[in-house]
Amino acid sequence: MKWILGVAIAVLLVGGLAYASLTTGVVVQAAAAKRESIREFVDEQAQTRLPLTHLITMPYDGRIDPITLPEGAKVTKGQLVAQVVPLDTELTLQEAQANISRLDASIKESGDKTVEKTGLKQSLEYVASMQATVAAAEARVEAGLAKLNYANKNLGRIRALRETNSASEDQLNSAEVQQVQADVDYRQDQLVLKALQSMMAATVLVPTVVEQYMARKDLSVAVLENEKRQAEVRLRRDERDRTRGQMTSPVDGVVLERLETNERSVAAGTVLLKIGDLGQLEIEADILSQDVVRVREGQAVEIYGPAVGPAGAKGKVAKIYPAGFTKVSSLGVEQQRVKVVVALDDGELRRLEAAQPLGVGYRVRVRIFTAEAGDAVVVPRSALFRGPDGSWQAYAIRGGRARLANVKVGLMNDERVQILEGVADGEQVVLAPESTLADGTRVTPAEK
Repeated sequence: MKWILGVAIAVLLVGGLAYASLTTGVVVQAAAAKRESIREFVDEQAQTRLPLTHLITMPYDGRIDPITLPEGAKVTKGQLVAQVVPLDTELTLQEAQANISRLDASIKESGDKTVEKTGLKQSLEYVASMQATVAAAEARVEAGLAKLNYANKNLGRIRALRETNSASEDQLNSAEVQQVQADVDYRQDQLVLKALQSMMAATVLVPTVVEQYMARKDLSVAVLENEKRQAEVRLRRDERDRTRGQMTSPVDGVVLERLETNERSVAAGTVLLKIGDLGQLEIEADILSQDVVRVREGQAVEIYGPAVGPAGAKGKVAKIYPAGFTKVSSLGVEQQRVKVVVALDDGELRRLEAAQPLGVGYRVRVRIFTAEAGDAVVVPRSALFRGPDGSWQAYAIRGGRARLANVKVGLMNDERVQILEGVADGEQVVLAPESTLADGTRVTPAEK
């Protein structure tokens, strides 16, 4: 009798469970389609950045003074932030100035022709004097020649008279002596004239030599003036280097990074400091190329994540780069992405800074809203799945049963989707349906 009672109880239990399943159905999570607004968006990781980071670099090879400004230090436009050792630039400048002073003195010395002009004047007067002396010597030679001719004629006449005894022996001797004396004087006058003419030839060259020397001094002055111009260029270069050696901040901002600290020799072009204006902070995101085609400048952006606090921030798309690039994902997949720059709305940055500091390179997330629809029939995204042909489908709960519905979708985001056809406003849909769920299965919805 006991085993008969047990079998009866088991039959009753199985029957009860079967009845319950036929009357209540499978319990599923469900949500009702509602009319509300929906926005389509692209959600991606991003980071803060500055549109321009100012690099303070070494202007030329030299020795840098210690840089005392730490990272985060505030600086103002025009403030001295780094400098070449001042003594080095001053010594170079003084050397250039001394070289110009030396050349000025040399130009003045070479340009002074007082002595040469006096010498030229004296040489011209000496030439005139020599010309007069030569003229006198020439006249003396002419006189000597006349005297010699007279002595020769007189000697011939006396000799003729002597032959006829018309002249005495003494007269003949006297005429011969006079003729010899006249001949000697004439020859001596000729020698003196030739000597004076030689001296005259040399004397005439003296003014030319003086003039050539003065011309050569003019050339020396020209060379020195050219050297001075070169020295002045070097001086201007050294003055420029002294100015460049005083490196100042180009903007009001903060020190982002200090790459040199101690005094040491540094090569030209070495980066010493990085300075930026945090008031120009913006967001940069690498968007997948298939998503960026829906992004337009001016679209609203929601910025969220721990770096910006629970309230997040709002901005707008400011720039879309024209070229994409390849980026390897964390899973090792190559992806084509495009940089998109987001500008914070007015007042957002000040609000964020008041709550917590925000710097360069901070990780955030952005949600770029690419489209919006109002008064749309909307269901949770998890209600949709792909059918065998790739079309969108959902299970709508109708008459207590799950009915497979082909749906036409509109706007879609990570959480919700707009239904254009297939599900009516107010109808319930199954969320994340199990693969075992079939069309017509009796279900009991549990509202989520």
